[in-house]
Amino acid sequence: MAENDATPTLPKKCGPYISSVTSHGMNLVIRGVVLFFIGVFLALVLNFVMRCVAVFVGINHASAKVDFANNIQLSLTLAALSIGLWWTFDRSRSGFGLGIGIAFLATLVSQLLVYNGVYQYTSPDFLYVRSWLPCIFFAGGITMGNIGRQLAMYECKVIAEKSHED
Repeated sequence: MAENDATPTLPKKCGPYISSVTSHGMNLVIRGVVLFFIGVFLALVLNFVMRCVAVFVGINHASAKVDFANNIQLSLTLAALSIGLWWTFDRSRSGFGLGIGIAFLATLVSQLLVYNGVYQYTSPDFLYVRSWLPCIFFAGGITMGNIGRQLAMYECKVIAEKSHED
């Protein structure tokens, strides 16, 4: 009978949960909302601040130094840079899959918006949109995926520290 009383307690699972009180589904919703608002914030900041100052200067300087013969050459260069971004900062299959999925879905939505007349490009070269657009969406998917992983790691660290205090 004494042997049954001495059962070892298993450590709490350290996962991407905001707290041990909320359910897994609620944590998923909260993390999705946080990632959405981070994306909106970064889009606004990059659209207004960085675009007007540093990015504009950098792109103009690069465009003056590198002469792209056509949009296909630009698209292939951006594809190589996007895969280089993934290789440098992520190197996971899930990150690559997330980038491909985001690039496909976002390009599809963009094509539907252009096809229905909500938005238009001055010179589309790939089924109503610009051919470099999937590369930009791929890089954005990799970036948001890494931010999501960092949020999950921080939450895991906070839960582990709370369990040590108890």
